[in-house]
Parts: sequence; structure tokens; C-alpha cells
Amino acid sequence: MLESLLTDLLATHEVQISTTRDARLPPLELPVSVMEVSNEPWGIWQRCIRNADLVWLIAPETDGVLERMTALVPPARLIGCTAQAVRVAASKYATAQTLAALRIPVVSTWQPQQAPADLPRYVAKPDIGAGCQDTRCFDNFAQMQEWLREGRAASHVIQPFEPGTAASISMLCNNGKAWLLSCNRQVVEVHHNQFVYGGSVVNGMAQHWNAFDDIAQGIATALPGLSGYVGVDVMVNKRDITVLEINPRLTTSYAGLAEATGLNVARLVLDLFYNRPMNTAHLQRNVITTKL
Repeated sequence: MLESLLTDLLATHEVQISTTRDARLPPLELPVSVMEVSNEPWGIWQRCIRNADLVWLIAPETDGVLERMTALVPPARLIGCTAQAVRVAASKYATAQTLAALRIPVVSTWQPQQAPADLPRYVAKPDIGAGCQDTRCFDNFAQMQEWLREGRAASHVIQPFEPGTAASISMLCNNGKAWLLSCNRQVVEVHHNQFVYGGSVVNGMAQHWNAFDDIAQGIATALPGLSGYVGVDVMVNKRDITVLEINPRLTTSYAGLAEATGLNVARLVLDLFYNRPMNTAHLQRNVITTKL
């Protein structure tokens, strides 16, 4: 994600870029300024934010990291979602409540003590988390309850296991409006009741373009603080499409978007930020596979 974003930003010839990078990782082979991060990163991040004219965050929702980082950035310099939108979207429970209130099809989501005991299969996942981290499926209520008692009752939410094809939406948002970029098939497998994410096929679900676009518009209306690039995980079961969660940040599908769309998505985001006309008339729907 980082290298794809930096490549797109460099191609705009509009910005000078600095970024942070874990000191244990190999160096970036791109003409950008890099500050290595080892221990105690928050001080370094705060210093970088103070010195930047614009800030584009790449961070997970896990442990509230994305929300905390968003709160550090003055809104006028933030390329991304507002802190309030991040707070709602980062919580699967809050997301489900918000979308259900507007009749947007969203998976039922319960606190552990609210979950019904008679579902065929269950999914337990962190309320605030990213990817498939600490996410399990269970064939019965008792198994799930036993697993939750291992220190997860306060951090996890429960959802029914949704049959179908795992998919995602890549879109741009601004002021309650959405622009659909791609319809992706997620490569997700279950091993020993553990969900494993292996990447995505960008535009692998393009046959559902109109339906995905309707969902994108509905979500942007429900959360007008969503801004810039946003990803949405959904489950497709024939003609039924159910929202699973909203990612108010870059997602792994971004790595394939330049080839999939034929457009510089970072430039489009900058156009949104600066209120410039945004041209998606030549958006392509190429199918591109990204792997982890």
C-alpha cells in the first residue's frame, strides 16, 4: 500500500514527500524522505505531522491507533476521514447500528451478551480491529462462549456466519458523496476456524457494479465525514449484498488500483481535497490480482 501510494503521489509532481518506516524493514527505493521508527513512535509521528503541510495516514483501526493518529492532525491538513467518521467506522458495532438505521443492508452485529444462542454458525471478531486478526468462526454457541471467556468478552462482537463470496468496495468519498473505483473479490479462507486473508482480485466482482455503487452512495450519505479513499467489506450471496465493515483508510486493494482503473487515484484524492474538478470519465474496469 505504501509503495503504491508513494508512486502515485510522486507521479503527480505536486508534492514533496516524507514518510516514516519501521527500522527493521528494507529501505524504500523511491525518491522520498524517510524517517526510521524503532521504539516510541508516537513522538516521531507527532513531529512529522507538525512539519507537514498535508498528512495522509496509513494505520490500522486496531487498538484505536487510526483514530488516535487522526486526532493529532489539524482537520485542514488531513487527507482522509474525520475523527468522528473514523470512530464510527472503526467500530463494527457502531457501523452496523448506523447503517441499519438508514436501511442499508448490513450484517447483524451483537455484543457477546446479546448474541442469540440458536444460529447455525457464528463469527467472533474484534469490534475495533483490522484484517482477520483474532477472528474465528464457530459451529455452535457453546464453543464461541468458551473462546470469548479467554479474555475476549469485552473486545469482540458477534455476527452470524454469512454464506457467499467475500468482496470489497474501493471508493472515494467527499461531503456525503461517493465515487466507485472498483468491485473486488476478497481471497479469504478458513483454516481451523481461523479466517486468513490472502489478497484480492481487484474488479473481480465488477458484474455487481451498479449494486456496489448503490451501497457506496448509501454509506457516504450515512457517514458524511468519510473522505478520500475508503474501503468497504461486503458479502455477496447471489443478488444479496451485505455490508460487513467499513475501512476508513487505504486497503490492500489500493495496490492494484492504478492498473485496474487506468487512473492515478492519489491525484483524484488531491483533487477532492483541493475542490478541483475530478475526472473519472475514463475509469477502466481491468481485473488485477494482488497477493499477500
